[in-house]
Amino acid sequence: MKLRGKGIACFFYGMGNTGKPNPSSAYVEVMQDGSANVFCGVADIGQGSSTVMTQIAAQELGIPFEKVTFTSADTGVTPEAGVTSACRQTFISGNAVRLAAKDAKEQLFNEAARILPAGIEKIASKDGYIYIENFPERKVSVGEVVTTLFKTGKVVIGKASFNPPIVALDDETGQGIPYAVYTYGTMVSEVEVDTETGQVDVIKITASQDAGKAINPMNIEGQIEGGIGIGLGFCLSEEIFLDKGLIKNPNFNEYLLPTALDMPDIEPIIVECPEPIGPFGANGVGEPSNVPVAASILNAIADAVGCRVKELPCTAERLYEVLQQSSN
Repeated sequence: MKLRGKGIACFFYGMGNTGKPNPSSAYVEVMQDGSANVFCGVADIGQGSSTVMTQIAAQELGIPFEKVTFTSADTGVTPEAGVTSACRQTFISGNAVRLAAKDAKEQLFNEAARILPAGIEKIASKDGYIYIENFPERKVSVGEVVTTLFKTGKVVIGKASFNPPIVALDDETGQGIPYAVYTYGTMVSEVEVDTETGQVDVIKITASQDAGKAINPMNIEGQIEGGIGIGLGFCLSEEIFLDKGLIKNPNFNEYLLPTALDMPDIEPIIVECPEPIGPFGANGVGEPSNVPVAASILNAIADAVGCRVKELPCTAERLYEVLQQSSN
């Protein structure tokens, strides 16, 4: 008999380990053709941070995305950005890049205010131009401003670092504020369980996640889908067998990772609750999407069959044993 069930799980997740200093830094150089070079040590390991940092710099400077070149993770030329972990890079390095771009922009605005002329508080930048807000026809290109400054012997280089608010943990009790910001989410799983074999098929997962501000929605959806793939294996198939400290199943024919054929239908839902101290309100999204997967699937299994597996992974054999015990 095949039975279906639905399960829900909720989570919260802290960003960036802020019980101790956790800084990042960046440089932004604006060129005479109106382009910008951004340098930051952040390592993109597939999560899309290079794209996000480029977007943040372009937005702050008011120039097109295509005119920003991003150099990352080169210890010869890029400043320190810390490790790529704990969902910290968009939040912490993103702030460093934004502040460095802001530093460069202020240099541009000071000169543009003289050229236009206008009070610096009345000018803005967009699409590669600096203009007077109430009179957008009065404008000057970013490249022209940089060229004017260069003729006086000045180059436009912004630099900044960002360290999130720190509240040190108590050395004896471990109590304190471990994170400056948190992200939240909810996941609903729908499964089909074959009661004769214990086989579980995950039919659909709907995942809503707080992103603060979605700088790159497609990127976030990819992170959610990837996290679900990792959680699927953790929940249903991945298990290490040890014998006196030695791994007995060191190959992927025995350590069973989910493949594309195992992935359910996924509906990612991005919830935007702007984070006040995040870059443009953004928050981290990478690891949190993995957190509620197993709980939501196990709750769905319990909803379907009326009994609960309490050991992971929930293999067909384990679930079958629990079903047999429940029926006796």
